[in-house]
Amino acid sequence: MISELLSESFRTTALGAAMKGAGLAVRFLPIPQPTILVGPGASGRLGQTIAGFGHGRILIVTDSIVSRLGLLGDLTRALSEGGTEYVVFDAITPDAPIPLIEQGIDFYLEHDCDAIVAVGGGSSMDASKAIAAAVSNPGKSLRELAGYFKGLQTPVKIYAVPTTAGTGSEVTVAAVIADPERQAKLVIVDTRLVPKMAALDPCLMTGLPPAVTAATGIDALTHAIEAFVGKWANPYTDDMALSAVGLIFENLRVAYSEGTNLAAREKMALAATYAGLAFTRANVGYVHAIAHQFGGKYHTPHGLANAIMLPLVLKYSFPAIIDRLALLAVRAKLGTADEPEEVLAEKFLDAVKELNRDLGIPAFLATLKEPDIPALAAAACHEAHTGYPVPRYMTQGVCEDIIRQVLPPAASSDKPAAASKKPAAQKKAAAATKNPATATKAPARRARKPA
Repeated sequence: MISELLSESFRTTALGAAMKGAGLAVRFLPIPQPTILVGPGASGRLGQTIAGFGHGRILIVTDSIVSRLGLLGDLTRALSEGGTEYVVFDAITPDAPIPLIEQGIDFYLEHDCDAIVAVGGGSSMDASKAIAAAVSNPGKSLRELAGYFKGLQTPVKIYAVPTTAGTGSEVTVAAVIADPERQAKLVIVDTRLVPKMAALDPCLMTGLPPAVTAATGIDALTHAIEAFVGKWANPYTDDMALSAVGLIFENLRVAYSEGTNLAAREKMALAATYAGLAFTRANVGYVHAIAHQFGGKYHTPHGLANAIMLPLVLKYSFPAIIDRLALLAVRAKLGTADEPEEVLAEKFLDAVKELNRDLGIPAFLATLKEPDIPALAAAACHEAHTGYPVPRYMTQGVCEDIIRQVLPPAASSDKPAAASKKPAAQKKAAAATKNPATATKAPARRARKPA
């Protein structure tokens, strides 16, 4: 027992020292920031700007819903009016898998494109980044590009138009894609993957279903919180994270209940971008590490997985981050700076739980199975301990216990899993983000030229 405690203490000390050194390096790493256009009509203004850059042909990467709803209209009209040709690849699914991205690579090459505009949620933006890296490094597979700076050649230019307020991928250095064969997520990281420009157009977000608004909003909140409480935080990332948290607590409930409220939608889009800027340098933590395993194993929507795990991971980390949670509570207007830190920290924890309840976020993961927990915990710990500056380390056993808390009631009572029912919000979120792993349909391919 004593030897186990000593080895755990040694491991924690060693990991902490390694992460501290990596954090110093990241702080001074030159990470580009895109030019951001904000407000109604921003997507059209981005199209006008891109048309002036002299591209031969643009590949627009999106999903069928965005395409069917006509959300590309302002962008494509501006491109056509500026004399820029474009083609549309609108086959992206949530957690876009490797085979689908390979189809996008072929489509890019087939149409002789020279730049990409990502329009949609995180999956469209991440798929665009993966395509951009792959076409510039033809000698490497997507699996070989996974990791840090694996591509020798600079990715082709990317522009971004997010249609959800969550991932912040329009300003980040990473692309997360699904590897269905290994039931895992691959992460491609390169500072050159940051889009050159991005448009935050609230008009494109007014039709988001409430469940998607909720899950993506808590995704942005998770980015901001984990960046703020982690060991790589610095004054710049603190400013971005605090701004994001303040905007989310002020506007997410409004965006959820009043989907057409442009002011709330715009502020949520800004919050997601600020959170993206924060975690690009300060990184994330156990919430993401566990959520990635849920996504790889069960295809759980990423924002939903984050939302379910956030309160539990914060509760575990609480002793190490009381002062940081207190600052978040003040920015979220949950208390005043003259209150005791522990009181403020408790208020913030309670407020996160209440926000989840108000947004219909389930407390359980309906697809989670008890036999899977050890492997999920092992993979989550490996991801966190080798890449994330977490404020308080977990053992394998602690991680298992935390994951076990989100077992559906039927499973945790040793009842047949089929007896459990999905909470309504989880049904909606799952329906809005279909399982991509089995998608084998050929992508819709439409080429268009300027009028």
